Amino acid sequence: MWAIIKKEVKSYFLSPVGYIFIGLFLAMCSVFFYLDVVNYGSIQFENMFFSTTTILTFIIPILTMRIFAEERKVGTEQLLYTSPRSMTSIVLGKFFATTFVIIITEICTLFYLGILYFFGTPHLQTIFVTLLGFLMLSMAYISFGMFASSITENQIIAGVITIGFFIITWFLPSFSEIFTPLSLINMFNKFPSGLIAIEEIVTYITFTISFIILTMIVLQRRKSIK
Repeated sequence: MWAIIKKEVKSYFLSPVGYIFIGLFLAMCSVFFYLDVVNYGSIQFENMFFSTTTILTFIIPILTMRIFAEERKVGTEQLLYTSPRSMTSIVLGKFFATTFVIIITEICTLFYLGILYFFGTPHLQTIFVTLLGFLMLSMAYISFGMFASSITENQIIAGVITIGFFIITWFLPSFSEIFTPLSLINMFNKFPSGLIAIEEIVTYITFTISFIILTMIVLQRRKSIK
């Protein structure tokens, strides 16, 4: 699995994909940092994450739409199926590599925290709980984006499916409370208050594991057909 992780991380940073994702996210962070923090004379670093999580809906697919769709399009998918590595290690390797890009992005946001330290002392516990929630949300998004990429060879279609699903989950709770666990972005709202929301963490983990398993099933069936 480690070899897969290294290969995928290199592919993100030897191509523009990783830099585009991080650049877009930090650009939007700068906007919301000004609007939600500086504009109010606040030192609450976590405030900008209320807005930036919305941006994830539209930029996570930049990372995930290529994960398997590109392999199929360029004809390297067969190499995955015939490699000695298990399907579990392949899927988890790609998942953790993409998560690593998110972790780097989070580390980059600490630049804004450094700015706030010139004006006061932000509450560290709240900040780290917020970053944990952001990571959990991102991992859930990655797992679905990876699943979407596994069911098509067209990266654009994979991206559209991913964005469409995320947008739908925003509004599902308005129709029925039964859909509340699917509203990933709404569950994040507890984290910037500094509370470790156990129920939300369990839901994120369950969602993430479920779509990782579904991705493995899709790829295993395709492998058996080939």
